[in-house]
Amino acid sequence: MRYSLKRLAAASLFALAINFHAPAIHAMPPILPYSEVTAGMQGTAYTVLDTSGEIRTFPVEILGAMEGGKGSQRMIMARTSGDFIEHVGGVMQGMSGSPVYVDGRLVGALAAGLKDLSPYTFFITPIEDMTPLWTMPDKKNQTTINTVDVVKAVEERKKAKEKEQLREREKAVAKMTRAEREAEWRDMIAALKGEKKEPAEEKPADEAAAGDKTPSDADVPPEKKETDTAEPEEKAYFFTSGFNTAGLRYLQDKLPADTSFLPLAASGANTKIHTRYDAALTAGQPVGVALVYGDFSIGATGTVTAVDGKKIVAFGHSFMHKGNVNYFMTDADVIGTIAGQSNGVKIANIGSIIGRVNQDRETGVAGILGTFPTSVPVRIHVRDKALNTEETFGAQIAYDEDFLPILSGSITYAAMSRVSDALGSSTARIRFAIRTNAYEGGVFERRNMYYSTADVGQVAVAELLQAMNTIVTNAEEESDIVDVDVDVELDGERQTALLVSATPDKTTVKPGDTVTFQTKIHPYRKAEETLSIPYRVPKTQPPGTLNLDIRGGGFVPVNPMMLLAQAGLEIPDDEEHFKTTEDKLRELAEKGQNNEIIIAPGAAPAPTSDKEMKKRMREAAKASERAAKQAPEKRVTLLGDPKKKEEKEKFFAPYVIENVIHATLKVEG
Repeated sequence: MRYSLKRLAAASLFALAINFHAPAIHAMPPILPYSEVTAGMQGTAYTVLDTSGEIRTFPVEILGAMEGGKGSQRMIMARTSGDFIEHVGGVMQGMSGSPVYVDGRLVGALAAGLKDLSPYTFFITPIEDMTPLWTMPDKKNQTTINTVDVVKAVEERKKAKEKEQLREREKAVAKMTRAEREAEWRDMIAALKGEKKEPAEEKPADEAAAGDKTPSDADVPPEKKETDTAEPEEKAYFFTSGFNTAGLRYLQDKLPADTSFLPLAASGANTKIHTRYDAALTAGQPVGVALVYGDFSIGATGTVTAVDGKKIVAFGHSFMHKGNVNYFMTDADVIGTIAGQSNGVKIANIGSIIGRVNQDRETGVAGILGTFPTSVPVRIHVRDKALNTEETFGAQIAYDEDFLPILSGSITYAAMSRVSDALGSSTARIRFAIRTNAYEGGVFERRNMYYSTADVGQVAVAELLQAMNTIVTNAEEESDIVDVDVDVELDGERQTALLVSATPDKTTVKPGDTVTFQTKIHPYRKAEETLSIPYRVPKTQPPGTLNLDIRGGGFVPVNPMMLLAQAGLEIPDDEEHFKTTEDKLRELAEKGQNNEIIIAPGAAPAPTSDKEMKKRMREAAKASERAAKQAPEKRVTLLGDPKKKEEKEKFFAPYVIENVIHATLKVEG
């Protein structure tokens, strides 16, 4: 690339002032249009394959361009050869996005190999099909949480420092001779091209055969170039950290099928989250995309294909094919490669957060350096009484409504499984609080107690998943979630109890009277205990027999809808359609807890014959038909007024209550 003396001087001053190894701003290199690609062209691909961070090259021969018809993705078929690429095992997963150049012009990104076939033949996504990602609609990251603009403050301080350095440099340049200036400019250009002053090392035979055609100055800056060849298989590969075997198994079950996980470390693991506000990337360097970052991390790595200012495109194929997204962009450190029988893998760790990925499309991923995604901080404290161990974990989840519930539940489960070596036949007490504008007061809080012979962790996170899902599916507007706080206490013993009997201190009462039930419970493998539980008869209770259920809070009383479901009939659910997000969260907050003993009016006694059961189901079905015929403004409900609270008394017990018993009182007028 030719520079005028004036342009060279400006570039020299800028490069020396900011004191970075690579330029902060890069322009798009010259492009080889897809229409000009022909079979037989010889080119070079760039990638990083080890911890040195050095960008290595390997030769590329274009085999031909491919089009599948209207609406299909254009691809370029190519192959590689030589001692170097044979040594690493060919094109492998993790090289996706590696830029391919022909005669100094960017053709596109190494994108995909041929599954179970030759690892030396692969496909290239044309760069012409990747750069439109920069102009696609970006409507994510729109939550209204007020945050301090740390990035802006850092940039302002940085610019002030640069101006001061430039002024000092201008004074120094003014005192230099012409020969000194020209020598300095030559050194600067050599640095941009990756040229070294030391004698050049002997190049591998395959690089010499390819002519080692290095892109021009603005194309692929030098020091850390790295290629990432595309994934030969269709399934997504994620690098994870912080998850043990049980945590990964749970995550595998929750995320989409055909997803594989490689457990690795990450620079964010077990440390405070590190964000780089002034990071720069160049074509060929590794880059990461992360859904979760912190003590638990989930993401993937690939290679930068091209940079234009602060905009980057990478991968050459989709991450999860989600379109407009809101994910963390990270730098990445390559560890090395693992050769396979047909396809290998390049292993890399995601590093510091450096920007935001906003497009995840068929032709690649795109993002912006120096801007960051809205995210949800999650803090999880777990204590295991049996092992006398406890730990607090922290992570950030990128605000993606499709994944927030799954990922918050997954990392909570993973935290539990890391602190406790076994979650079977255990009891768990859990409390979680979600700060959100979707609930009155700004905080939704829920407590409960669980026991499971199989895996108490999966049961314990169910309501957290439910609450998060309710918030993110708000039909009125996108909800803000400020943070999530979870506390879990695990006990290796079975903390359950059965209700044995409930004897009232009087059997004849009047509306408004208080009755005390002497309630016997039988804890698992312990002696019986007696609890005194008061119950106040509703003031509106009509004379006659009052049937009461004494039950654990986790038991749902039988109602007409259940009878309809048992009969296989369609259940009218008009009320659900009209509930707001706040209504649904309030219902969850008021739902009985498993360690509560609840005394409340119950349904009529259970039917004593098939004939009586069929009669009740016929009555419920008729009520259903009447409800279905009503217009929405005149709709009826089988369960009475939904706004009317159930008249019940609650008593918290130190056990999960596993059954229900019944009692009756005679109410006098």
